[in-house]
Amino acid sequence: MSAAPAAFAALFQPCTLRSVTIPNRIWMAPMCQYSAEPSGPDAGVAQEWHFAHYAARATGGTGLILQEATAVSPEGRITPYDLGIWNDTQVEALRRITAFITSQGAVPGIQIAHAGRKASTDQPWNGGGPVGPEAHGWRPSAPSAVPFDEGHPEPHALTTEEIHEVTGQFAAAARRALAAGYRVLEIHGAHGYLIGEFLSPHSNRRTDSYGGSFEHRTRFALEVVDAVRAVWPEELPLLFRISATDWLEENGWTADDTVRFAALLKEHGVDLLDVSTGGLAPHVKIPAGPGYQVPFAARVKAETSLPVAAVGLITEPGQAEKILANGEADAVLLGRELLRDPFWARRAAAELGAELPVPSPYHRAW
Repeated sequence: MSAAPAAFAALFQPCTLRSVTIPNRIWMAPMCQYSAEPSGPDAGVAQEWHFAHYAARATGGTGLILQEATAVSPEGRITPYDLGIWNDTQVEALRRITAFITSQGAVPGIQIAHAGRKASTDQPWNGGGPVGPEAHGWRPSAPSAVPFDEGHPEPHALTTEEIHEVTGQFAAAARRALAAGYRVLEIHGAHGYLIGEFLSPHSNRRTDSYGGSFEHRTRFALEVVDAVRAVWPEELPLLFRISATDWLEENGWTADDTVRFAALLKEHGVDLLDVSTGGLAPHVKIPAGPGYQVPFAARVKAETSLPVAAVGLITEPGQAEKILANGEADAVLLGRELLRDPFWARRAAAELGAELPVPSPYHRAW
């Protein structure tokens, strides 16, 4: 794609959600670092690694930094090494990160999450399998007592009272996120974690008011949104990440469900849908390729009035620019590509003929 003048490069146009203006549309997707302490008083507390990791992407020109899935409770962690936001010690450590991100002109955001039946696993580079109490693990919980895969433990099926407790944990996490200095909040409803487990009939076998029909399976997600929106300031945006499809041939969450649900999310105060796919069921065939998830975001944008962000093998500036210029999404979220190149936004600006503010110590390089 030929270079676009700065005034016309869609990637470098600001995006305003409620009172927050994000300086460009290159956003960092939440990506777990699995690098916190697993137990003790510092469990779930951000370390020097986290500061350096997020600071690099902020100086690199990324407009919105969405922090990795941050657990609303100890049992909500994917691994014992996840970040958490269930206590004030964790908040204090996060303030340093949000302050630096803000100082670089980027917007600090955070994804709050509960891993459900996919909780209590090892770090990916150690195999990612289930871990027990001897390795800081615990018994996961879920909508139904259905293991994620062979070799995974049978999760505890949440009672109605426990569901309400988890909803309250999401609201408490939102309050702490505000105290920590975040300006954008995202609820993690994707990738087969707890909220996504309630949404999909593949994992939700309940027969009460939280299972069965579409209305019942979406109840928990909407109750979480309502609880979070009630404590998250009216002037600040709320995002929701969803897996638009389980990639199952039958008895799964579908793209049609996503479009229907997106309209409900907007009614309940969600400002943008972060559209991913998969993660609920193991061993499914996913046709991964450049931009393979973009059509799902494009469909939500075309069929609802809810803004969307696209993610998934978006690696080249011209590719990202085309997605926005064609109206398929309102922003792009980069994951692994930002791990490889923290300065991707600056490379994109050079290729597209746009300009980004440069930190003073780096001026001589531009």
